[in-house]
Amino acid sequence: MNLRWKIAQFFEAWWWRRYLRGKSLPDYLVWKRGYWLDFLQKIGLEVPATASILDAGCGPAGIFLVFPENKTTAVDPLLGKYRPMFPHFTDGTLRNVRFLEQPLESYAAAVPFDLVFCLNAINHVADLELCLQKLRQATRPGGKLVLSVDAHNYAAFKRIFQLVPGDILHPHQLDLADYKNLLHAHGFEVEQEFLFKKEFFFGYWVLVVR
Repeated sequence: MNLRWKIAQFFEAWWWRRYLRGKSLPDYLVWKRGYWLDFLQKIGLEVPATASILDAGCGPAGIFLVFPENKTTAVDPLLGKYRPMFPHFTDGTLRNVRFLEQPLESYAAAVPFDLVFCLNAINHVADLELCLQKLRQATRPGGKLVLSVDAHNYAAFKRIFQLVPGDILHPHQLDLADYKNLLHAHGFEVEQEFLFKKEFFFGYWVLVVR
C-alpha cells in the first residue's frame, strides 16, 4: 500500500500541474469558491463564524477558501508541491488558516474541532483505518464530519480495481456500504447522505456524520 500511495501522490501533484496549465488562476479560484459555497448550500450546512474547522486532505483549493472568519486548520502532505502554484499560500490573504504539510496519518489535533471536512481525500490516504481514527479524534463530541468519496457502483469492478490500479489516484477502492460500515466502526453515525454525481464506475457521495 505504501508504494501504491506514493505513486498516487506523485500523480496527484502531476494532475494539478496539468489541470492548471493554460487556465486563469484568478478565474479558477473565483469558480472554486463558488463551487464550495454551492456545495454547502446543497447539503444544508450553515457554518457559524465561531466554529473551528479542520480541512483534512485540503488540496490546493479546498473548502478552507470560504471561511474567512473561522479559525481553520488545513492539512495535506502535498502542500509543498502546491505552494508554487497558488499565491494564497504565501500572500497573507488567508491569515485565519493554519496550513500543515503532513499526512493525515501523522496529524494529531491538540483540541477537537467543531466541524471536520474530508472532501475527496479519504481514498487518497495510505492507512485508511488510521485516518478514520484521526478524524474521529479531531471531531469534538457532538461535532460533525463531512466526508465525500468516489464510491464504486458495482462489486465486480470494485474487485478488479482493488487488484489492478485502474484508478491510479485512489489507493482505496470501496463502495458506499464499505465507507458507512467503516464510519460506524469508528464511532460515527451517518446523519445524511447525498449523491452529487453518478458515473459508470463511481458515484460521488457526500456523507454528513456525527
